[in-house]
Amino acid sequence: MNNKSINSNKQFMIGNGILAFGVFFIVCLFLYLGFRNQSKSNDKEKTFAGIYTVEIADSFTGDSLSVYINDSLLFNSNIGDAAVKFQVKRFAEESTLMVVDNHTDEIIPFNLNPEGSQIAVEKKNGKIFIQETAND
Repeated sequence: MNNKSINSNKQFMIGNGILAFGVFFIVCLFLYLGFRNQSKSNDKEKTFAGIYTVEIADSFTGDSLSVYINDSLLFNSNIGDAAVKFQVKRFAEESTLMVVDNHTDEIIPFNLNPEGSQIAVEKKNGKIFIQETAND
């Protein structure tokens, strides 16, 4: 009878060993799959050619606007009498311009050209319009 209990304990320990080995293998597999696509040189940042020129027309006089590209706030102010113009170097593969009217919290998204462009933001009849032209 003692032999049977030793044999069942032995089988239980072998089963636990196989299970532990399987878990270890799965963890190693997921770690490999998770880290295989990371670049070898993390200290070199990607640079992109292209400049976005954003011009906010004088039709926004007295309005409060926020301008974002992707998640970066570029402009947040009340618009005066003159048009506002600024340039931004392209910093991502794909970029989205978001114009937010701070009084109404209306958000106008616009997908930008990957090579850079000139963007004109205007207000006509209470609506915000965005027009993009390619850089020369």
